[in-house]
Amino acid sequence: MPGGSPPGITPKAIIMKIYIVSAGAGLLVGVIYALLNVRSPAPPVVALIGLLGILVGEQIVPIAKRLMSGEPVTVSWTRAQCVQHIFGELPRKAPDARTENVVRHADLS
Repeated sequence: MPGGSPPGITPKAIIMKIYIVSAGAGLLVGVIYALLNVRSPAPPVVALIGLLGILVGEQIVPIAKRLMSGEPVTVSWTRAQCVQHIFGELPRKAPDARTENVVRHADLS
């Protein structure tokens, strides 16, 4: 399993599992709120904007450290260090079958 997924489990399945577990946790909290007769502390849009603020705020420290050390904050560094953390793994276009066949044949060579 080092460097990859367990046999038979695709990376896409793992990502979907993360979303399902997250939605399930949110649903559970909602049920608990309802049982305790408590209203959500913020409307969903406000909560999401707050979460985005947290993610962006977390990037201030690495950027400040880099600036204080005298190193430049380049676009490539920002993409590598910050964007992945804020947006997670973004969906990609599925490869077509012809590309997969070429890759498979190249691996056998």
